[in-house]
Amino acid sequence: MSATARSDPELVAAHRDGDRTAFDELVRRHGDRLWAVALRTLRHREDAADAVQEALVSAYRRIDGYRGEASVSAWLHRIVVNVCIDRIRRERVRPTVPWPERDVPARGPDPVHELTTRLAVGDALALLPIEQRVAVVLVDVQGYPVAEVAAILQVAPGTVKSRCARGRARLAVLLGHLREVGA
Repeated sequence: MSATARSDPELVAAHRDGDRTAFDELVRRHGDRLWAVALRTLRHREDAADAVQEALVSAYRRIDGYRGEASVSAWLHRIVVNVCIDRIRRERVRPTVPWPERDVPARGPDPVHELTTRLAVGDALALLPIEQRVAVVLVDVQGYPVAEVAAILQVAPGTVKSRCARGRARLAVLLGHLREVGA
């Protein structure tokens, strides 16, 4: 059976049994989404890369502790989110820098307006409390279902919903000026 045909739990079991390619396949399968969460949470490419690397090293070392209570994806995301939260708590004050997204081409008739909007949203997200920011990034930016985010964050689905609602309300105030510009 090829590595790509195996399920995540099968890859975890294969890794535990000494298959050197199994963990690599998990990284290939989930790495892009882990990176996106880290980048949008930390807002710095270097910090996000370091966080993902630290999280994957941690997952690699602690894979024997994976009990299968949540999906492998949720387990990996939880590790990345924890690393990101730890980094934010260690470095509370960071200068604001543009939110790079060179892989996403500008859309619409006004790329300058779109870039300005993207930067404003990134700046507003950075002002949210970390719990709200992580919930909004996972649900609204990355598109994860609330139940999966609840598993990643190890909280009740209602907690995810309330964090998102509070975060969205705060973003609406912080980004209200964009409605006036676009009107």
